[in-house]
Amino acid sequence: MANLTERAIKASVLKLLNEKPVNQITIKDIVEDCGINRNSFYYHFRDLPSLIEEMVLEQAELIIEQFPSINSLEECIDAAVSFAMSNRKAVMHIYNSVSRDVYEQYLWRVCEYTVTKYIDGVLGDTKINEFDREVLIDFYKCACFGKILDWQREGMKSDLKERFIRLCELKKGVIEEIAAKCAATENDKEKKGQ
Repeated sequence: MANLTERAIKASVLKLLNEKPVNQITIKDIVEDCGINRNSFYYHFRDLPSLIEEMVLEQAELIIEQFPSINSLEECIDAAVSFAMSNRKAVMHIYNSVSRDVYEQYLWRVCEYTVTKYIDGVLGDTKINEFDREVLIDFYKCACFGKILDWQREGMKSDLKERFIRLCELKKGVIEEIAAKCAATENDKEKKGQ
């Protein structure tokens, strides 16, 4: 658990990210905002990019903790974009900065986690081989990741949740149908092997 000074620094950085781009935030801005001196900042963090990276990775872990299970694809997208929706400017500033790769790693991790939880929940006790399971997860993870990046590239202007919910309505039952096909293939393999 971060100490009080680290939390204050992170809160200041998030506040400043919601006000201006990363390249316009200085250590002086941060320490003045949270009322500490430069040495205190450097005692806790090497520099602003490493601080942003730590904050982004912590956010990914927090989302994973908040969603121990995922019951729908809509919930996947909610989990993946919850932080972005409540911190639009900050996320866009990170997305449009040299720290974009850190944000994309965060997004990839959250998409992978949420989609894996959802797919495993849908599959339940369905007999499916590991390769097919991984293919399903890869497909939906890439779709989720790609849609969110596309939304951010467009400036987060459209209602991503509305679009994703509609897509989920159109694709309802597809995962279950694929799982049934995979299970039938596995059953056929077992019968032929006997």
